[in-house]
Order: sequence, then structure tokens, then C-alpha cells
Amino acid sequence: MSGGLTPQPWLPLPKGEVTGTDWSLPGSIEGADPYLAWAEADRFEGYRLGEGRAAQPKWLPVAIELHQGYGVQDLLQAADEKWLQMPKAYLLLAGLRFCTARVKRGFFAQLRKRSDLARIVRRFELGLPVEEHTGPLKDPACPGDTAATVAQRVGGKVMGIIDGGLAMAHAAFLGPQGQPRVRYFWRQDEFDGPYGPGLGRRLHSRLTDHRAGPTPAEMGYGHELTAADIRSAMTRFTLNGSVDEDDLYEHLQCWDLKHPVNHGTVVASLAAGPWLTTSRMSSGAQTPEMHPAGDAASQAPLIAVQLDWSNVVDTSGGAMNVSVLDALMYILNRVTDDAQVVVNISWGTLAGPHDGTSVLEAAIDHLISLRGAERLQVFIPAGNGYQDRTHANQTLLPGGAPAELHWHVQPDDRTQSFLELWLGDPELPEEVLQDVSIEVTLPGGQVLEPLTIGHAGCWPSASAPRLALIFPRKTALGRNGTCALLALCPTASNDPADRLVPAGVWRVKVRNGGFHPVVLDAYVERDDVALGTHTGARQSYFLDAMYDTSGNIDSFVDDPGLPTPIRRSGVFNSIGTGQKPMVTGGVRFATSAFDPAASYSPRLPDPDASRQPQRVGVKKIPNTLAVSDESAALWGVLGAGSRSGGVVRLYGTSCASPQTARKNF
Repeated sequence: MSGGLTPQPWLPLPKGEVTGTDWSLPGSIEGADPYLAWAEADRFEGYRLGEGRAAQPKWLPVAIELHQGYGVQDLLQAADEKWLQMPKAYLLLAGLRFCTARVKRGFFAQLRKRSDLARIVRRFELGLPVEEHTGPLKDPACPGDTAATVAQRVGGKVMGIIDGGLAMAHAAFLGPQGQPRVRYFWRQDEFDGPYGPGLGRRLHSRLTDHRAGPTPAEMGYGHELTAADIRSAMTRFTLNGSVDEDDLYEHLQCWDLKHPVNHGTVVASLAAGPWLTTSRMSSGAQTPEMHPAGDAASQAPLIAVQLDWSNVVDTSGGAMNVSVLDALMYILNRVTDDAQVVVNISWGTLAGPHDGTSVLEAAIDHLISLRGAERLQVFIPAGNGYQDRTHANQTLLPGGAPAELHWHVQPDDRTQSFLELWLGDPELPEEVLQDVSIEVTLPGGQVLEPLTIGHAGCWPSASAPRLALIFPRKTALGRNGTCALLALCPTASNDPADRLVPAGVWRVKVRNGGFHPVVLDAYVERDDVALGTHTGARQSYFLDAMYDTSGNIDSFVDDPGLPTPIRRSGVFNSIGTGQKPMVTGGVRFATSAFDPAASYSPRLPDPDASRQPQRVGVKKIPNTLAVSDESAALWGVLGAGSRSGGVVRLYGTSCASPQTARKNF
């Protein structure tokens, strides 16, 4: 009880205006998505897209998992189009148990009534409720509908790219006669970008069908261009044999491509561009050299999905479950049944169960199983947060000293911050966690009363909360154990009416008052600024006196004997811990005698493997490695700029993953 301040009680969460859920009632948080409970307590302020107060969304995007034995047709039969709308793309595969949907208040009312719907829906996670995701779909699926017939599905070997900022008319993605290799391009946005939490509206305007392309019937939102559409636009803006790419992308309303560097263009060029990087000897040393590829990937047809800008801006990945799952289903709806599809998803987040049981990860595994590993391969980067101090691991001994986490929330952070505390696993009975408690101390010394499992609260008031702690027995975020979510408002804003929290060190004590050891994994969610955006986000992180920040040669990997709860091992892309995708870490082209790995990448093998115990099923190492840095001094690899002929440098395991996808194409 620092500073002599009397511990303050948590206040009950308010009743949600969108879902109608009274989050203060016993059992209301059980099996639910804690981010939804916080969003309703916060009145969706964290998703605000400009000046003024946030509007309550009319529809919510969700990713849904169904119970064994049920499929999407059963979901449609038990639902009403007035409050649940599913894209038709999910009618493609028989036996599919995962989908996305737009839902309204009636969906939540039916679940609370324990109706037929409640027997079908196993769990759901909230997507990012902004702009196009908060309205109804165009022509959603109805009971008895069958999958739509696409006139020109792509067969053979197909490369799929799911990313942001994709220059679909770039020379790197043209065939020998100048024809676009991008057979289909789906842009998930309905509005210009970039936009999203903390960014503001600025030039915010709706895209038009005659320029950005029509809405694909299977998805019900966004805009689609075919290879013929791209070719026609290129011809229109060709002068003296050269395409004016500035005017082309202006016409197609791809204003994001004005930036010289775009993540998706670099990634796509590494996966399927016309050149490869190999080594040559120069002055007695190996150096990288680019040369024409001539491989299958450099000639393959492409299907590209540009994630909406809300995904790009909200680096916490709040919408990723819905948008990535929709993107995968769009690609599968555009290929033949026997096509061999390789998909690269160079995106990711930090928090989550890390055992492959999030809805998105389980859905990816399920899709690969249904289609067959020979006809669908998914490639994902391992993540870039190895040195970011966003993971802590500690065993809570019965009646022993609590785990005390020091969470540094930075000043001038204009976006919300989140800390997930994962406890328990399939081998422990639920009652083991009954005596675990969580105590939060604010910067300045104000202590909030310990909260036990099955409870939730906000502070300092239910009408204007600045933070909340939600600690259910079961969570929708994963299948094993549970997750307590601590959610904080920003630390800074230009609007004096905004609710803020103090910057500084937040102390979180997790105590085990029971009779069995409990393993704790704490993950700080990603909160950095994406390439090409300016959100005011600042990454929070853990502090500990025993954590080695000396910068010495051996200080960039974990020492299993070092008694600090902050562990680099376990910092891993939380959409890449499933069983079936191939996950790639990064290494340096010019390897060091001391450490060949890129400093930001998870290692293979794990240097902290002997540290015990760990939660069951947690993935901490990539499946393979690829070059993501030229050397310790020169980070990154070369890829395509936003204009034909341009070459740029980008670093990260996002650049390693498409190279692995290419090798396996």
C-alpha cells in the first residue's frame, strides 16, 4: 500500500449499450471476449476515428467458432438476418466450423437465453468495430444458399498475399507481355486511408465502385479489381509506352501508394518478384547480389488482399481475426478446388494464448485440414519483439511471494494499452486458480483492491472509466486456462475531454493463495506505429532490475539462470502459434561468430528452453529461418518500392516469411 493511500475498490462494469449485456452480473464475463467488455465500458472510445466522441456502432464484427458437429448452415438456420450477417464466402467448404459475421443486439440476447444459437456457437472474438465493419453486409448469406460460382477461378500454383499497401500494377508483378499477374485484388476498405485509432479523419472519403472496383459478392464489403480491370486502367494511363503510376493509383483511389515504401509491396516482391538475392565473393567476403529469378514464384498468378487501414493502424491486431480470416476465404473462393495455394501473411501481434488456440489460429489450422496441406500452405513471420520486454514468465508458488510486474506505460501515448495475464493449462483443474488474486497499483501509489477470478471491475467510475480489470474463469481468447485483461486509456490527448491514465510504472501483483503451483505468462500487447502512419502510439514494456540491458554480446539472449521474470523467449507472433502454418524467424546474411540471428527475432533453438515450468503447448521457436538483415550493422533486405524500378530496404521477420513461402512454392 504505497504512499499511505487507502486501497480503492473496483466498480462494477456498466451495462453495454450495443450488446445489451449487463457486464456486472455474475457469470456475464465467463467465456466472453474481455476486449468486448472493455469496449462497452469505454463506450468504444478506443476505436474513435477523429475529433469528438465515438459513436456507438450499430453492428459489431466478430470471428466465430462453432461447436463440433455444427457448420455454418446450422448457424444461419439458428440466426436471423436482422441481427447476424455472414459473408457468402464461408459457404465454400463443407464442414467449416469457423466464420466471421456482423452481429447486432439480438445475437447477444439469443446467447443469453441459452437458445439453439447458444448450443451452436462455441465462442466468438470481437473484431475492430470501425467504419465498414460497423454496418450491414451487402447481400449476406441466407439459409440454404450455396457457394457462388466464379467465372474465372485461378488454377495450378497460386501465390496469395495478405498485407497492406500493395502496388498491384508494379512491374515486379507483370508477366512477359506486360499483363498483370495479380488475377484478383481485394481491397477491404470502404474509405480512403490511412485511418484508424488515434489517427483522425483528414481526407476521409468513401471509395467509389467505378474507380476502386465493385464489392465482391462473396464478401459483402470492400472493392475488387480483376486482372482485366488493372490492365484497362494501365492502358488508360500509358503515355509513350510508359505507365504513369502516379495517375494510375490516384484514379484507383490507392492514395496510400503515394508513399515510396509500402509494406505489402516489399513483401509481395520477396514472395513473387522477378529477382532473387544470392551470395557472391567480394574482397574475400560473401556479399548479397540480386539477379533474375526465373523460378515458379516469379511467374505465378497472384491473388492479393489489401487489409483495411484499420488493421494497419491498429497494430494491436484488434481487427486481425476478422480481416485475415475473410482474406483467406476470399482467396480460396477465387481458386479452383485442386489449386495449390501458398499464402503469406506478414502481420502479427504480441498478446494472446500463444498455444494455437485463439480463434484465428484455430481457424487457419481448420482451413488447412479441410483443404489439405498439399493444396493450402500458410506462412507467417515469427515477430520482431524479441528485445521489447513485452513478456514475463514466472511460477506462482502456493502461499509464496507474489509475482510483481512493473509495467512501464509511456508518456504521450495517444492509444490504449493492454496487458494480458495468462494462467492455468489443460492439465490443471479450474479450482486451482480459485485463490489467485491480482492487485494493481497506479503510478503515484494509489492501490486498487485485489481482484479474484470470476470478477471484473473498472475505475474510477462506471460512467467514465479510465481502466478496467477483467478476470474470467474461461475466456474466448483461448481454449486453455484463462486470461485476465488489464486495459488502460491513453496517457495523452489533444482533446481535454478525453479520459487519460497517468504515465509511469504500473505495479501488478499476482498472488497464489492456493495449494498448487500456477504458471503465469504476461504479455503486453503490441502498440507501436506502423509504416506510413502517425498514430501517436508508444509501446509499453516491463521493467526489472535483473533484466540485462548492458548491450554486451551475450545480453541479447536469455540466460536460463538469470532470476528475472522478463523473458525474451516467449515473445512470439501470436497469430503464428498454430499447428499447421510455417513460421519463419530472421537471421543475418553476414553471420556473426557470436550470434547469427537478427536481434529482434525469436531464436532457433530456444536459448531459454531449460527454464521450467512452462504452460502446456506454448510455442516459442520458429519452424525455420530466413535472411532478414544483411548484417549486424545493416539491417533489412532489398525489395520493391512503390513504383516500378524502385528498390527499398525493409527489415523484420515480415521479410523472412515471404522468402520461405517462395522456397516452398
